[in-house]
Amino acid sequence: MKINPYIQVQQVYNTKKAGTAKKAESAGRKDDVVISDFGREIQVAKQAVANAPDVRYDVTEPIRTAVNNGTYNVSGEKFADKLLRAAGEI
Repeated sequence: MKINPYIQVQQVYNTKKAGTAKKAESAGRKDDVVISDFGREIQVAKQAVANAPDVRYDVTEPIRTAVNNGTYNVSGEKFADKLLRAAGEI
């Protein structure tokens, strides 16, 4: 015989009466939410990030134009220095 646990759970939940919830409402309790100053700062920061563009075109467009024109030059020495510095931070 196979016992279906979902039916048993449903039977447990069906035994509760709707009047139980009304008793809680009649108690006159009110839920309050208090957000700390730190929480408000996080909300402001999240909103600022959400409003910020994904790509900073003021930075990327001049580089894109230079690359397309063939005028963008990268110093191999500067690139290697930055690469080694980044590898040292890992």
